[in-house]
Amino acid sequence: MLVKTFSSALYGINATTITVETLICPGIHYYIVGLPDSAIKESLHRIESAITSAGYRMPRQKIVINLAPADIRKEGSVYDLSMAIGILAASGQIEENLLTNYVLLGELSLDGDIQPIKGVLPIALQAKQDGFKGIILPVANGREAAVVQDLEVLTANNLQDVILFLNRQQKLPRVHIDIEDEFRRHTNSYNIDFSDVKGQENIKRALEIAASGGHNVILIGPPGSGKTMLAKCLPTILPPLLLNESLETTKIHSVAGQLHALSALMTARPFRAPHHTTSDVALVGGGASPQPGEISLAHHGVLFLDELPEFKRSVLEVMRQPLESRNITISRAKFSVNYPASFMLIAAMNPCPCGYYNHPEKECICGSATVHRYLSKISGPLLDRIDLHVEVTPVAFSELVTSKNTETSEIIRQRVVRSQKIQAQRFASFDHIHNNAQMNTPTVRQVCHVSSSGKQLLQTAVERLGLSARAYDRILKVSRTIADMDDSEKIENHHLAEAIHFRSLDRENWAG
Repeated sequence: MLVKTFSSALYGINATTITVETLICPGIHYYIVGLPDSAIKESLHRIESAITSAGYRMPRQKIVINLAPADIRKEGSVYDLSMAIGILAASGQIEENLLTNYVLLGELSLDGDIQPIKGVLPIALQAKQDGFKGIILPVANGREAAVVQDLEVLTANNLQDVILFLNRQQKLPRVHIDIEDEFRRHTNSYNIDFSDVKGQENIKRALEIAASGGHNVILIGPPGSGKTMLAKCLPTILPPLLLNESLETTKIHSVAGQLHALSALMTARPFRAPHHTTSDVALVGGGASPQPGEISLAHHGVLFLDELPEFKRSVLEVMRQPLESRNITISRAKFSVNYPASFMLIAAMNPCPCGYYNHPEKECICGSATVHRYLSKISGPLLDRIDLHVEVTPVAFSELVTSKNTETSEIIRQRVVRSQKIQAQRFASFDHIHNNAQMNTPTVRQVCHVSSSGKQLLQTAVERLGLSARAYDRILKVSRTIADMDDSEKIENHHLAEAIHFRSLDRENWAG
């Protein structure tokens, strides 16, 4: 007897519905075809034990299971439940009337319990698109799948529960999620705030500019000056995630298996801070079975690279293309996957190996050549993609102990949202441009008009401060953001002056 059940396969952050065809006929041996990996081939041992534990029998005949389409490689244990139900239906032990209505997902334990899986959200979205009534999956994945509206999300603890449901002997619990309530309760629920940062008003200003225009930032300063804390505060002033941004971010974390069982949606912008020993594959994604890397997990959020010169040069260089294209394509011999990677980069570094170059009180023991060699670990092309270079100085004791109230992240965020609305209107007719940082050279020339005196100021800066030619467009982009923050249609000279101030590493002889 031939029975069809349905499961799903992940490719990147998208899913493809898989038809699990089960045929039981006279003969011996079990066969799984359709390009299964080792985990799927081993599943018959789990399935047999789970069926026996549920009080049913494993047929002692020839069983052929085909995972269609057969030319797509299948990986993982997600097909266990679908194959087990197919075997039971094909052997006449359960009814098959409801099988065409549901996608079945879950890994089976030897005792029949259904274990959680990765990538449920994109699978649920695809199930709805393909017209299925609902989806049956592990309890731990229920809230994640319930984000998809108008799809019946049913959860089961074990194989026995699913069998009784298909035989119409009991109902499975249905999971509901109120997306608006989820956003209302969890949006911007951070445990840190800009009001916790004492002093550093100039750095706060730079980070507000970065958040307003989507600019990348590098913080340069001695140990203990607050670089890490300031970086952690950056997500708190970014605008709340939109629903489509939240869904896309949640899909990535779901595929990577990093979504908490109690989480339905990613409602706060991600903040990723990989250690400097990370590999290039861990950073951008990849592997034998490609998985999203840190730059994709930071999608619509912040990627923080602390101690930037300590990262291997090859690791940093692989970020150059994603920083421009805002996605990463991982290619293999037979397929390729694309992961989105639209993130803000914030990097932090010491100015020299000992950390005290330009320190107001402590003496640097590094020579000029040593400082240059340390800074040269950051390549020009990578530095070219960082708009704001901010020097961080130590906080004075008087500022640390002051009880003076400072602006909260909420107040700053309101100004950031207003600036981004101005940019959204400006770039409404532009494809793939949503903020000032994403402008290409022709768009910069079209949008960033500078007066004659402003051009003279730029010329003076280039000549006297030794600014590189590549800094020109970056200065214009940042000055356009500062003008938007002032609600100014024109880029004034003081906007340009502030943008020039934030190009420290482009200055000749900055390190002596």
